[in-house]
Amino acid sequence: MNPRLPYLREKTAKLTTSPGVYLMKNQADEIIYVGKAKNLKNRVTSYFRVSADHTPKVASMVSSVYDYDFIVTDSEYEALVLECSLIKQHQPKYNILLKDDKGYHYIYISEEPFPRFSTEQKKEKKGIYLGPYMSRFVARETVKEVNQVFRLPTCQKQFPAAFHRGRPCLNYHIKQCMGLCRGNISQKAYQDIIQQAISYIKNGSTESIKRMQQEMEAAAEQLDFERAAILRDRISAISKAGETQKILDSDIKEADVLAVSESDGKQCLSLLLYRNRRLFDKQTYFFQQMESVSDLLESFMGQYYDQRQKIPSCILLPISLENQELMQKMLEARAEHRVKLLLPQRGTAAHILQLSKNNANEALALQMGRTAKEVQALEELKQALGLSVTPEWIEAYDISNLAASTIVAGMVVFQNGKPYRKAYKRFSLEQQCGQDDYACMQQVLRRRLTHFVEQDGDEGFCKKPDLILLDGGQGHVHAVQPELVSLQLDIPLYGMVKDNKHRTRAIAGNGCEIALSRTSAAFHLLTQIQDEVHRYAITYMRSHHKKTSYALEMTQVKGIGVKKAQKLLVYFKTKENLKAASPEELAKVAGVSHAVSMELYALLQDM
Repeated sequence: MNPRLPYLREKTAKLTTSPGVYLMKNQADEIIYVGKAKNLKNRVTSYFRVSADHTPKVASMVSSVYDYDFIVTDSEYEALVLECSLIKQHQPKYNILLKDDKGYHYIYISEEPFPRFSTEQKKEKKGIYLGPYMSRFVARETVKEVNQVFRLPTCQKQFPAAFHRGRPCLNYHIKQCMGLCRGNISQKAYQDIIQQAISYIKNGSTESIKRMQQEMEAAAEQLDFERAAILRDRISAISKAGETQKILDSDIKEADVLAVSESDGKQCLSLLLYRNRRLFDKQTYFFQQMESVSDLLESFMGQYYDQRQKIPSCILLPISLENQELMQKMLEARAEHRVKLLLPQRGTAAHILQLSKNNANEALALQMGRTAKEVQALEELKQALGLSVTPEWIEAYDISNLAASTIVAGMVVFQNGKPYRKAYKRFSLEQQCGQDDYACMQQVLRRRLTHFVEQDGDEGFCKKPDLILLDGGQGHVHAVQPELVSLQLDIPLYGMVKDNKHRTRAIAGNGCEIALSRTSAAFHLLTQIQDEVHRYAITYMRSHHKKTSYALEMTQVKGIGVKKAQKLLVYFKTKENLKAASPEELAKVAGVSHAVSMELYALLQDM
């Protein structure tokens, strides 16, 4: 708790309602956070109000605030521009900081009679460098593609010294190399090919195909059919390479594609750069302190594009920004040309956006030691259900019964998309609620959530779930929802609906059913959860029924009631241990006479 809060609240009560920028400072008078506001008083008040529900990052920042300053602006747009400038100037601790500490990669064309393409991290050799690229992968893939399209040699031979020495290698015979070692290609012709390859990298496949098409037609008119055939094969190779790439719509020449993945308190932002209708580069950024995706994107874009000399004409976003019009206006002022912020829902642009999302999932999963499918499943589930946070702790419940004599429930936990068996729980209901599934589910959730409210129990019972799933439909959800309300708990609650073949079909909640694509990662996760909770509940029911049967059989002995029979089962645990026990051990555990224990011993031997 910040002891300065009373002073800060008193100061904020007198604050202006004009737009502007606020600068949070620590006790050493250092700026630790810079923010913008349409209404300074309302925005700053939200930090210091009583019982504020802050994210961990904001809570940590507020606890460090000793005082704050502010700058009033004429408009919200001016506040946005000023915020970006002040963040760049002061590098505050609690703002997203884009540190330019990543290594650059270049495509290198060697300076020799017959040049080669390769990748380098530093400009130390003589030759031509293309780039820089932030992604080593993209640089390498580009070199690989160029070598394949133009059939450039990738062997270790030195030319022209290696001309006419030995037979061409396998790459030549499978049409992956032009066979420069045969000595049939002049230095001038080879240099022309190198220039075409450089142009292909710089200008993209579309321009290269147009130019080569013209050259091929000119060669055919001059009856140079051999050159025309080479150009035809090269055009075919470029087209084939283009099929494996994500090509933008014809009316979008360049774009930056942003997507965010988040899990377990971490966020990853993936930025794909498309230039000349082809993937040019990839950049990945990790953030340890969670913010809303909208706030993260706004902060990132404000700083990232302030450091760039060129801003593309199109930026693809996964969601709309709170200040999207202002952000677009600021980017256009910096770029000195029109900049479109698009949220594609279908078509090629949507596929490209999904590609960026997949890259973010993969990068975050790799850093966290998980699979991208697990990260993606939780992200899809969050979006489908409209959750405010990624459901990292999911609890699922199922009731299993064998008539009214054996009624039990199982609770399974999935943490970060994986079964967390340490937190599984079993509930014995017996005849307390009959064969009423709704009443049984109410009782189970009431017992489990009471443990959380009173904080009595182990880790599983003391943790608040991000999502509760019930094996059932709307009826189960409506029956359990009042229990959450009575305990004043705000936990997303949904039912897992099955079809007539007992397979997962949809999610029930809020008076409707939410259907998920059967090919989605979220659907597969939901199916796994439903199958697991059903398996766990029915396994416990069968085990519990066997023990109940043993207990009922033991009550045939006069002097052995239900409680004593259960006491014996708890102590000896299995039927085999019971049969192996001596009459003396039975008498001691059950607290009965020797005669009763002898009769019980005889019964057990016959069971």
